[in-house]
Amino acid sequence: MKRAQSYQAQKYLTYAGAYAVLTIFGLLILFPFMFMFFTSLKAPGDIFRSPPRLLPFSTETTTVDGVEVPLYRVPTDAGVRTMALVDEGAPLVIFASVDDPSQTFERAPRDATPVGGFTNQEEINIGGEPKKLWEIEEGGQVVRVVEVSRGRQGVFADPANPADTVEASLTEATPVERVAFQTENYRRVLELQNIDRSLTNTMLVTILVVLGQVITSVLGGYAFARLRFPGRDSLFVVYLGTIMIPFVVLIIPMYQLMVIIGWVDRIAALILPWIFTAYGTFLMRQFFISIPKDLEEAALMDGASRLRILWQIFVPLAGPAIATQATFTFLYAWNSFVWPLIVINTGNFSNQVLTLSLMVLQGRAADSPNLVMAGTTIAVALPLLVFVLAQRYFVEGIATTGIK
Repeated sequence: MKRAQSYQAQKYLTYAGAYAVLTIFGLLILFPFMFMFFTSLKAPGDIFRSPPRLLPFSTETTTVDGVEVPLYRVPTDAGVRTMALVDEGAPLVIFASVDDPSQTFERAPRDATPVGGFTNQEEINIGGEPKKLWEIEEGGQVVRVVEVSRGRQGVFADPANPADTVEASLTEATPVERVAFQTENYRRVLELQNIDRSLTNTMLVTILVVLGQVITSVLGGYAFARLRFPGRDSLFVVYLGTIMIPFVVLIIPMYQLMVIIGWVDRIAALILPWIFTAYGTFLMRQFFISIPKDLEEAALMDGASRLRILWQIFVPLAGPAIATQATFTFLYAWNSFVWPLIVINTGNFSNQVLTLSLMVLQGRAADSPNLVMAGTTIAVALPLLVFVLAQRYFVEGIATTGIK
């Protein structure tokens, strides 16, 4: 009995350890996506905070004398109080005495004089770090000091009693913050780069490419799997060999062909050249070969045509293979960048796709990572959803591809 209980405990511990390791690695994989998503919902001032934070925060505000002002936690003689910043005040520099570093002074920058002048200001080595010397007046005497930190002397007021004010350094005050999702970032990025039109173009191109590849692959796969004609196997080998041709070799002839046809800078150039795929034809052929011939022969004896057999028998049975190819094609067409960059002018906003719009957005909004991340989230969300929903077809489709 004790041995059985020990075995069960060891089994549960093994499972718990395995799930813990998988959970940790899963979170590590998800972290870049989480960082991208939460950054897209941050305010500009919250992006460059140190240390960085994952969730988006914003400073809480209140209304004082009809003006909306931020709230801070301010250290006062009576303790830490939540007060509103009504006046940021003048710049403030904190100096420390050279003779007694524990003695500090708060002064405006104009109240300090550089020792030796601004061009040849003297320095002193403190803790292995050179610091510039300044002179300030304190109690009728001139004191030599070094700069410790800079800030501003703000005026804070009690929201309930605006007449109750306190002066304090902004560096010592802590803003009152709360988690706030800036969803307007998505509206701004759509207006900034016309991404709504790019999103529509990308969906149109992706849907048509997926439909085109699935239809041509089903027809070609059935022909190579079930129809007998001279040179069938040789033709299939040659067609399959085109997979080994690098895309960079095809760029120039394909672009010249688009120039001759007159499709440069048109959406048709993103669709029609990609509706044929040797990989999809191979995938469908391998799946159709695995279907018993008895089904086809029975249908032929009942008078069914080849086309009817294909659409009413083979296509329903090939659901996993079709779903696998559609998913692969969707991800490729949605994320395509090199060919649209070549054939579509970056200044043609009406025919751009998401990948081109994101490239331009990175330049236009280089100082606003939240907007860049919002555009990236828009581009990633749909493919990620498709992959999650269709991932079970990968195993099903690939497992049945080589069965004969």
